[in-house]
Amino acid sequence: MTARIGVVTFPGTLDDRDTQRAVRVAGAEAVPLWHRDKDLKQVDAVVLPGGFSYGDYLRAGAISRFSPLMETVIEQAKGGMPVLGICNGFQVLTETHLLPGAMLRNNHLHFVCRDQKLRVETDNTAWTSDYTAGQEISVPLKNIDGRYVADERTLDMLEAEGRVAFRYLDLNPNGSLRDIAGISNAAGNVVGLMPHPEHAVEPLVGTGRTDGLGFFTSILKNLLKGAHA
Repeated sequence: MTARIGVVTFPGTLDDRDTQRAVRVAGAEAVPLWHRDKDLKQVDAVVLPGGFSYGDYLRAGAISRFSPLMETVIEQAKGGMPVLGICNGFQVLTETHLLPGAMLRNNHLHFVCRDQKLRVETDNTAWTSDYTAGQEISVPLKNIDGRYVADERTLDMLEAEGRVAFRYLDLNPNGSLRDIAGISNAAGNVVGLMPHPEHAVEPLVGTGRTDGLGFFTSILKNLLKGAHA
């Protein structure tokens, strides 16, 4: 079995090609998905990549959330399909309420582009199982609307349920509450984060490290495990 991982393209998406390559480097088949199509083409998992979908009009991810494809993604995610949202994809996931909270303008009001150190807070999701809880990784970060916010009750719930997936280390680049860089849903099949693991899968490009490859090997192994269960 070859796992098929869909990569969605919206108008304004920037990182769909990089994400497709990351999927292939991990050993899976990358399947391009167009936002206006409802058909997921029998993929086993979906990645919502980074960029500025619809120019970030209204709010980042607010218009993309109503794309025809997202209706199917939301339905399938609620049924257990693994979904990863990277940067703008994370913003879309909060707009769909597949993940709680919201993304606001960086607290310093500037675009940030840097290699960012993260701590893996949980390996108990479909997209992080190849990491170890407490492991430190470095992946690129690039955003202007990257400040994760939620009310205290939601933040406490995420902490108590082990749903904070990643936390910023050394420097909080955007003012995200509790240094949160990424979270998951309760089932662990939906994960969103602001940094870009797809830019850290080969030593020749990105950070010069392969710290982001674990996202894609994690989902590949989990899909293959499920197929042989």
